[in-house]
Amino acid sequence: MGNNRYTAEFKAEAIKQITERGHGVVEVSKRLGISDKSLYLWLKQSRGKSNPAVQEDAVALKLEVTRLKAELKRATEERDILKKAAGVLCQTVRVKYAFIDAHRQLFRLISMCRVLKVHRSGYYAWKQNPLSRRAVEDAHLLVEIKRSFDDSDRIYGSPRVHCDLREAGVVCGLNRVARIMRCAQLKSVRGYRKPRFKAGKPAIVAPNRLQQQFSVAQADTTWVTDITYVRTYEGWLYVAVVIDLYSRTVVGWSMKPNMMTDIVLDALMMAKWRRRPKQPVIIHSDQGSQFGSDDFARWCKDNQLVPSMSRRGNCYDNAVAESFFSSLKKERIQRKIYRTRDEAKSDIFDYIESFYNCKRRHSHIGQVSPMTFEKLHRGS
Repeated sequence: MGNNRYTAEFKAEAIKQITERGHGVVEVSKRLGISDKSLYLWLKQSRGKSNPAVQEDAVALKLEVTRLKAELKRATEERDILKKAAGVLCQTVRVKYAFIDAHRQLFRLISMCRVLKVHRSGYYAWKQNPLSRRAVEDAHLLVEIKRSFDDSDRIYGSPRVHCDLREAGVVCGLNRVARIMRCAQLKSVRGYRKPRFKAGKPAIVAPNRLQQQFSVAQADTTWVTDITYVRTYEGWLYVAVVIDLYSRTVVGWSMKPNMMTDIVLDALMMAKWRRRPKQPVIIHSDQGSQFGSDDFARWCKDNQLVPSMSRRGNCYDNAVAESFFSSLKKERIQRKIYRTRDEAKSDIFDYIESFYNCKRRHSHIGQVSPMTFEKLHRGS
């Protein structure tokens, strides 16, 4: 029989037996001849009706639990996003958009935009055009930069590459070229440091006529010379050069397996035949024994060359020759291993005659090659 046979008054009095008089539910149910389940149900219903505050607290507690669960879910998601996006938090907006696009299946779009502090509308606009106008221009510019970089045998840095681009009619800034090269990991190749040694004291010491005045107004008025060495599997190869300070052109050179005075005289002879100077020329060197020999002094006197020597142990007095040898080794020699002296001679010849004199940009003469500089200023 259902509970509808009992009136509300009967139910209220039955409940009072429990709540007011302190009898147990089982005891009251047996005495009244009803099931204890029905009595429990009446008791529960009466408590909800008689104490609205309890009912409200239960509802409020349920809402608070729901809210806390939502906050926990949101915090957990944001934490996971931050773990994944640690490397892009300080990047540009487009990098963040790329991260969002790559993790759409893992996180909600609205959560990623909130954590990375970007707008959803911006993301959708990026989806239509992922590359900016400047990024497209940089991609085209990188092609020209790589061409210049490869043509220089990968030794040009951003200043010389920038000059190549400017001559080709490409309008861009030096800092932009440097940034693109840095991002593309295009770095000029540099080699190891050369060993240092002390030269012996020469028999004849000439005065220092140059005094570190490395800028001259006319060609074939001041030359500098020096000797360096190159390692091969056959042994050492020694290289002597003569450089005109006016244009930094290598006007004479000689390569031999020893450091006798002949190596210097042969380089001077080449310079003399090539340039045919009409007035006496200052020839500046260090205090090496080859330049202090009697043969060197006699040859200079017979060919209108005026010797000049650096101070002892002072490499700065002959900095132009030292700088050329530094470039030669860093840009060509130290990047290769020569099996024979002939192989080294061919490669050094190619560097001097095919690259340095006619192509390589020189910072001292306005980022043009020595031969180009002489052509531009010929007759001026």
